[in-house]
Amino acid sequence: MSETLLDALRGEAGAPALMIPGGPEFTYDELRSVVADAAGRLAGLGVRPGDRVAMAFPNGPEAIVMFLAASLAGTACPLNPAYKEDEFAFYLEDTDTQTLLLPRGEGAAARQALQSVFGERGRVVEVGFDSAGRLELDGANRDPELPDSDEVALVLHTSGTTSRPKRVPLRHRNLLASVANIQATYRLGPEDVSLCIMPLFHVHGLMASTLATLYSGGTVVAPARFNPLGFWPVARAHRPTWYSASPTFHHLILLRSEDGRPAGSERLRFVRSCSSTLAPAFMAEMEERLGAPVLDAYGMTEASHQMASNPLPPEPRKPGSVGRGTGVEIGIMDDGGRLLAPGEPGEVVIRGANVIDGYEGNPEANATSFTEGWFRTGDRGSLDGAGYLTLIGRIKELINRGGEKIAPVEIDEVLEAHPKVKEAVAFAQPHPAWGEEVAVAVVLKEPVSEKELTAWCRERLAEFKVPRKIHLVDEIPRTATGKVQRRNVAAAFNGE
Repeated sequence: MSETLLDALRGEAGAPALMIPGGPEFTYDELRSVVADAAGRLAGLGVRPGDRVAMAFPNGPEAIVMFLAASLAGTACPLNPAYKEDEFAFYLEDTDTQTLLLPRGEGAAARQALQSVFGERGRVVEVGFDSAGRLELDGANRDPELPDSDEVALVLHTSGTTSRPKRVPLRHRNLLASVANIQATYRLGPEDVSLCIMPLFHVHGLMASTLATLYSGGTVVAPARFNPLGFWPVARAHRPTWYSASPTFHHLILLRSEDGRPAGSERLRFVRSCSSTLAPAFMAEMEERLGAPVLDAYGMTEASHQMASNPLPPEPRKPGSVGRGTGVEIGIMDDGGRLLAPGEPGEVVIRGANVIDGYEGNPEANATSFTEGWFRTGDRGSLDGAGYLTLIGRIKELINRGGEKIAPVEIDEVLEAHPKVKEAVAFAQPHPAWGEEVAVAVVLKEPVSEKELTAWCRERLAEFKVPRKIHLVDEIPRTATGKVQRRNVAAAFNGE
């Protein structure tokens, strides 16, 4: 029988699997049982293999249990609960997702979006856990038609710079390969405790912090939401052996920590950083303060998260590098498809069992993203003689705000829908904490204030996508052929 994500729960029956500070706790047997029960309830509601099941939960037992259950009964489509109605509507329609899982009594924007897209065909399923960890989900239980390893377990979206977000279908075999790679990279075992602070609607939190730990038989501690002030009290209570976060989260955690080595860091074997490259000086500061090696890693949705990582000691860590391939083959390719020698810069390409077969319903993207079995990441970098990868920059012009990848075209479209806006071009602006922030150059048809344009965006976009700086200009910088290039626009306004 082929393996599914249920097989990622590999801990001993009575060992602690999942702990929610201030909430329920689950042993491995209890977690396996509640996931199977939830999958059966979804099957009882009519969910079948291939059916898309959206969910919008904050971190907690619902996010983890229902992700696994939906991947077994159908296909899980986690969404950011902070999305606005229009954003929910796009993702629900794009995936043809008519079943939506929500916390009881919450998710008004998501409910309205489902109604507007599907009308009576849309179905909201309310989910919760009581204080004893019992599942609250209406519906009769029936045995689901269990998928095989080739079925799509998870659909996420990745953003492009010149198109709408693309659907990324991740199969059970992709995800299982990824968690096995992560577990092996960090030598995770039953004694390990992961403090999960990354959102569970992204592959970073789902794959690294959660599933790789469960695959190792360790314990996941998942607070309901990330709070820099609450990080160390939770760490003192649960004594993690590692945690993974984006550089922005690391900055906030260190900023809120006590002088010297903070209480709660005593058992840390390592700290993992991913989602954007960590500055070498800050990495050194983290290691000094936390008393543990900091390992910079490299991941993306299309690779089921991790592709490369700096290794654990005694193997060398190279600050400024994202390390070596971790069960993933990495190359550097020129525009013509030729693999380059060590030291030569070019596009980072990958291949491995964790990498998608192709985008869903997007033959144009697949034609440009794959070359002779290699997936083109859109990132520019170089490999040294020992196989360590250094990222030079993004070929794609995504805005990376603290690990949240934002498609500039999405900002453009929202602003250009304003009746007084003629043209808008969004771009990344450097930010000391977030790494990058959203800025936009706007040409007006009629006078309008920056405050009104910001409010317009805030009504239509999640908060992290709202431009922090709006430049009102007479014209947008263009090339000699009249084309708009975001990097030139960014250079004009960022003083580069």
